[in-house]
Amino acid sequence: MNKIKTLSVLIALAVAPVAVADELSETGEFLDGIAAIVNEGVVLKSQFMEQMATISKRAEEQELPLPPAQVLEEQVLERLILSEIQLQRAERIGLQVSDAMLNESITRIAEQNGGRFEDMPLMLAQDGIKYADFRRSLRDEITIEQLRRIEVGQRINVSDREIEQCIADLEGNVVANSEYELSHIRLSFSDTASAEEIKEIEDLADEIYQKLEEGADFREMAVRYSAGDTALEGGSLGWMQGQQVPTLFADVLADMSTGDVSRPLRAANSFHLVKIDNMRSAVERSEVKQVKVRHILITPNEIIDDETAKQRLDVAYEKIQSGEEFGEQAKLLSDDPGSANLGGDLGWAGPGTFVPEFEQVVEASEIGVVSQPFRSQFGWHILEVLDRRVYDNTEDLKERNCDMKIRNSKMAEETQLWMQRLRDEAFVDPRI
Repeated sequence: MNKIKTLSVLIALAVAPVAVADELSETGEFLDGIAAIVNEGVVLKSQFMEQMATISKRAEEQELPLPPAQVLEEQVLERLILSEIQLQRAERIGLQVSDAMLNESITRIAEQNGGRFEDMPLMLAQDGIKYADFRRSLRDEITIEQLRRIEVGQRINVSDREIEQCIADLEGNVVANSEYELSHIRLSFSDTASAEEIKEIEDLADEIYQKLEEGADFREMAVRYSAGDTALEGGSLGWMQGQQVPTLFADVLADMSTGDVSRPLRAANSFHLVKIDNMRSAVERSEVKQVKVRHILITPNEIIDDETAKQRLDVAYEKIQSGEEFGEQAKLLSDDPGSANLGGDLGWAGPGTFVPEFEQVVEASEIGVVSQPFRSQFGWHILEVLDRRVYDNTEDLKERNCDMKIRNSKMAEETQLWMQRLRDEAFVDPRI
């Protein structure tokens, strides 16, 4: 049997809305119930029941201990509520995932599991998963990922000084030259928490650490206590390069070995415990093919819906085809804060720098030819490839990895704060 083990699929399955009936009407027709009212929407009991069943099945397959039923139910319902809030937010700003983008993601998942796009229905059926439910769930997952990139990721800035300091710190650093498979427990508190409330969270972190030192299962502790996104997966963060590990973790990993758990680490609004599940030496490339690209991005928002964003870009495309300068149009229209003032210039970039939809167009474009408008998770783009080269990128790779490391460190904290603000502003009425 072909098991779908990709992380994105596991997350998607955990939020899959399915039509599982739990009540009968007087006419004998199946009805669904409401698990929670969330703003103008709802979380259905069928969604709650399906996610409970999915998590229980996965925990059994992985021999992952689960918390008491009441605790698990609260965690599952809160996850569904947070997903609903984010999907509502995405809808309000006109964020949509096209069928083409969705099919591209499914193709990548199929290839990672040794198949093709057309094989996915059968592969999923072998695991008892309906293809329609899978597509709907994956679309929601991609939508939420795009929303976070737009509302959180694009607001994170990394200074030259931060990168310089990071590179200096990497000299002779064993962490930077390794890759880690990590698990993580996050205990959060609000930015308005009192000193007493923070002390309670700190004491809980110390208590969890003590239990882990005495032999408690890290995955069980993560499922029971963690507020992290992967709590119900045992806190697993998967593999990451040492230079991409958040600074908070990197500071302690150098003195840790496989199987070790850190003491509680204090961040701005949280305490963390991190475990090294596995580690290996990292191999870096010193020479890569690079491309120099400029682009114009129009991002849908609460004022400009997806269709209007594309129309604006169509107009810009026609103007450029008629002889107007690409760079001037980028300065006037582009929503990319990092490149707009540079006429859309993204500089030299190597493989993996851009999101797949963008990179696919780059690879297919000839030098000096402006692409047709296309959609990515950030919005609508047109691009022009200015040049290509083979480049020794050893130093650039250090800078890029440092930039990613710093952004990852800031992203985790900023995302939690952003989600907490959305949650605090939402009207939520749990019904179970």
